[in-house]
Amino acid sequence: MIRDPRDDAELLALVRRYVTPERRYLKLGGSLLRMQSPECDRFMRGLCEDAVLITPNEIAKLLEGGWRERRTAAWLVAVSRRTEFREGLGQLLLASEVCCVGLAYSVALASFGTARDADLLAAYLDRYLCRPDLAYDQTVVMGALQFIDLNLGGQADRYREPGGLWQQWLQDAPHMQGDSDPTPSNLSLIRRLCAFVDECAEAR
Repeated sequence: MIRDPRDDAELLALVRRYVTPERRYLKLGGSLLRMQSPECDRFMRGLCEDAVLITPNEIAKLLEGGWRERRTAAWLVAVSRRTEFREGLGQLLLASEVCCVGLAYSVALASFGTARDADLLAAYLDRYLCRPDLAYDQTVVMGALQFIDLNLGGQADRYREPGGLWQQWLQDAPHMQGDSDPTPSNLSLIRRLCAFVDECAEAR
């Protein structure tokens, strides 16, 4: 069940503390790459501080909320390197209950960068590349899997072979008609966002 902060005083307090100040939830994604100093420095400093301060129980509570809460929580998990949330993020990604969060889950898993993270991303692709009718997070998840493959190798290749699930999905997905393969741009996006996460983790 997705909790609404308006019906949950504890969740509402966490939203006001971690999610909505300076509209943080809107900046956690590609838009943060367009920030310039001193705004970027201030944003990174605040994110790092909150990644240290937030408790595991508070993260778990945010992950019960809507897309704003879950996006923020996933980023705080990534920056604080809380790998104990790996399985939970993988389950939330696979369930795809809310929009606008897949990139955050993908960045967190890609930043952890283990074979298990690759497995969780692959489980998503196994399910949703068979659903060309759903314009979900297939492209960013593929980018995240390829990012992990840069170090570990292997997983993404089976999707991208000629006639494989990736090519079939690109061909059959109505929203992808006429578009070139978005993989290079999404791999670049994941790489840059993971670099931001690494910088935050080092600053902590």
